[in-house]
Amino acid sequence: MPDIWEQIGAIFKLLLYIGALGATGLVIIRIVFADLTETLHQRMQRQALCLAGLALLASLFGFALRGAALTGTIAGMIDTEMLGLMWQTPVGDVLVYRIVGTMLMILGLLTHRIGQWIALGGGVLTLWSFAQIGHIPDSERAVVRLILLLHLLGVAFWVGVLPPLYRLSLQPNTIQQAADLGHRFGQRAAAIVPMLILAGVLMGWLLVGSFTTLVTTSYGQTLLIKLAFVGVLLALATVNKLRFVPAMLSGNHMAARHLARSIQIETVMILAVLAATATLTRAVTLPH
Repeated sequence: MPDIWEQIGAIFKLLLYIGALGATGLVIIRIVFADLTETLHQRMQRQALCLAGLALLASLFGFALRGAALTGTIAGMIDTEMLGLMWQTPVGDVLVYRIVGTMLMILGLLTHRIGQWIALGGGVLTLWSFAQIGHIPDSERAVVRLILLLHLLGVAFWVGVLPPLYRLSLQPNTIQQAADLGHRFGQRAAAIVPMLILAGVLMGWLLVGSFTTLVTTSYGQTLLIKLAFVGVLLALATVNKLRFVPAMLSGNHMAARHLARSIQIETVMILAVLAATATLTRAVTLPH
């Protein structure tokens, strides 16, 4: 059983995922679909700033909680000797990546012209930090780290489109805009989603290694739960792409309501997937 500090740490890891993926995703969507999201620029900027700030705070608290986990008391969060020791380990290196990455995102979001590219660079750096520590890097294969980064960028792209698509689908005068955004996103997702699935399967196999381990260990069972949520997500995305978005392109306003409801469910499923991932990487022991 994971101790209380690791469980709390998993919560902050979830917040870190939400902040990092959400902020990076919004930046990517603004760059890729600039023409379709121009009317939402300020709204998306505020959302990305809040999410980047969340990622920064979650990173700092997550680091401090490791001190509490090592000492077994809350005092470990401010134990300068313990924190200093951790600072000299890969955990400290990862914190540097995340601080610099999130600060670059915040700076870029507040800067005109080239700011979006600065923010994108900060987002990539923040996501790269996830490939530097945890279960995946234990393999010490650079290609696996790169696959994980590409996987996370794909997830960020998916997560980032949901807020603007949801907002546009709610307003009668922007339903056509929502339909165009959904259609163009779907075209790109057709190439990205298979790569997401392939990368996820590859990393899962590298970590678990056998069907027996998958079904008999807490790690494998948590991974199965995550895969079930991913399956629901893929089903929802398929319905959106093949049914609701085409109907909206044909001028069906009722389809926009269905899409908005589907996006709400997608958001819940994404949170569930991220919660399972946070549990896998922070509170559940990797099987040997």
